[in-house]
Amino acid sequence: MKKENIVEFFTRFQAIEPEPKGELDYVNPFTLLVAVALSAQATDVGVNKATPALFAAADTPEKMVALGEDKIREHIKTIGLFNAKAKNVYKLSQILIDDYDSIVPQTRDALVSLPGVGRKTANVVMSMAFGIPTIAVDTHIFRVSNRTGLAKAKTVDKVEEKLERVIPDEFKFHAHHWMILHGRYICKARKPDCGKCSVYDLCAFKDKTA
Repeated sequence: MKKENIVEFFTRFQAIEPEPKGELDYVNPFTLLVAVALSAQATDVGVNKATPALFAAADTPEKMVALGEDKIREHIKTIGLFNAKAKNVYKLSQILIDDYDSIVPQTRDALVSLPGVGRKTANVVMSMAFGIPTIAVDTHIFRVSNRTGLAKAKTVDKVEEKLERVIPDEFKFHAHHWMILHGRYICKARKPDCGKCSVYDLCAFKDKTA
C-alpha cells in the first residue's frame, strides 16, 4: 500500500473512533496482564464473563497466590485451556512477587519471560497499561493486514515488523485497537462486511464485495 494511502487508511479510522479502547475488563496493570493472558485462544466476551469474580477475589499478585491454583481454575473454567491458564496465572503472580516487587514490568523482554505471556500479550499490556506504542498482532490484525495489503506476510512476527515500519508515528498508539475493531466487526474472517468498510477503496482484497 502506498504511503499516502496508509495515511488515509488510519485517518479514516481516527475520524470514526478517535480514542479506541480495548474490550477486556480490568482494574489495574496486573488484572490487565491476567485478562490478556486468559484471552489467548478465547474471546474477550468469554474472558469478561469469568474475570469479575476472579478480580473481586484477587486483584494483586499476593491475593492471586493466596487464592491458589485450584480456586483460580474454578473461576476460569468456562475459558478455553483453563487448566494451563490457571497454572500460568498462579506462577506469573508468584514471579511478580519474587522478582518484581509485585509490580508488572514495562519491558517486553521481562513480560515475555512470565509464564503464559507471549509477544502479543506483552505488546497489549505495554500499550494499554503503560501507554507505550506497540502493535500486538492477533488473528484480526493479521487478517486485516494481509487482506488490505497494508502489511502482507506469512507470519505474525513479519506482519508486526512490517506494520511497525509502515504505520506513521502519529497513528501508532491507536493503530492496534483500530485494526482489531475493524477485523472483529467489519473485516470478519468468514464474510467481510465490505459494504460498511470505511477503507473499501484503499483495500487490495481481490474478493471484496460491493
